[in-house]
Amino acid sequence: MAPLRNIAAFLKNAWAKEPVIVTSFAIGIGALLLPWVSPVAHYQTKMNRAVPLQYPVPLRDDNNMPDIPSHPCEKIGPSLEWMKRL
Repeated sequence: MAPLRNIAAFLKNAWAKEPVIVTSFAIGIGALLLPWVSPVAHYQTKMNRAVPLQYPVPLRDDNNMPDIPSHPCEKIGPSLEWMKRL
């Protein structure tokens, strides 16, 4: 309990002397913590993983390339099906 009282006393004293600085620190700490607790960050991470960084160059298919998908979306990996179910 003593450390909490010390922190509370420090914040009360700092707020009394420099409220602008305390407010700016609070906004900065909030800006650092918000992406970690926001549900939007979770879905944004899922979307970023589903979108490829480099799009494949189209190839002319001569029906002799079984390992190359005919469409870029036929690749193996994460999909955006979860987004359609929202």
